[in-house]
Amino acid sequence: MSEYYKANRVRNLYDPESEDPFKLSRSKIDLFIKCPKCFYLDRRLGIGQPPGYPFSLNSAVDALLKKEFDLHRAKGTAHPLMTEYGLKAVPLQDSRMDEWRDSLRRGIQYLHPGTNLLLTGGVDDVWVNPKGELIIVDYKATSKKDEVNLDAEWQDGYKRQMEIYQWLFRQNGFKVMDTGYFVYCNGKADLEAFDKKLEFDIDLLPYKGDDSWIEGVLKKVKKCLNGSMPAPNPDCDFCRYRQAVNEVENT
Repeated sequence: MSEYYKANRVRNLYDPESEDPFKLSRSKIDLFIKCPKCFYLDRRLGIGQPPGYPFSLNSAVDALLKKEFDLHRAKGTAHPLMTEYGLKAVPLQDSRMDEWRDSLRRGIQYLHPGTNLLLTGGVDDVWVNPKGELIIVDYKATSKKDEVNLDAEWQDGYKRQMEIYQWLFRQNGFKVMDTGYFVYCNGKADLEAFDKKLEFDIDLLPYKGDDSWIEGVLKKVKKCLNGSMPAPNPDCDFCRYRQAVNEVENT
């Protein structure tokens, strides 16, 4: 049994009777969009989905990219990738960068007055253009033969992630560009040998965000938390699994 997974959690549960702000991460908002029932089980009843295996290579790429961009942040210079794509920007110099990146303990936060939900998100990077507008940046890593893009349906979650980060920074009083960027690293699998290193093609993919959906979703999240358990989602693998188990056990 995994030492990290607790099938029944008793902490960080929503209490309809409490007047304290309820902390809700960006990923839990996405969970609600994907499946309200799984979200309710997690945030209200303390039964979260079993976690997937960690993507250690992706985490390594993420850490190295942050170190690389931080070198230019300290110097106030543009990264070569920005220059290559003609983007006039530099990594933002701000004493809160480490705080904003810490999704587990802090992140960028905003207490939403309409719902009393404390929204949080850990951003990968923030750049700034000559107009003083912030550019939200997210790092992604993969390995595929085709050129990387944002066209797959499963990447809608990436887009929502970007939009939530943009919204959080706007709610904190920052001017934020509608267009954010994905630094997408694509591991090369067609080289003659491994030679103790993995090489990547790196693309800078722009995405014009639209955060107009967030306010409406937050109201639905609050209504869900205050209500009874939602019905199973027929498109949710976890709901289908639970239903299949129940059918077998009850026969």
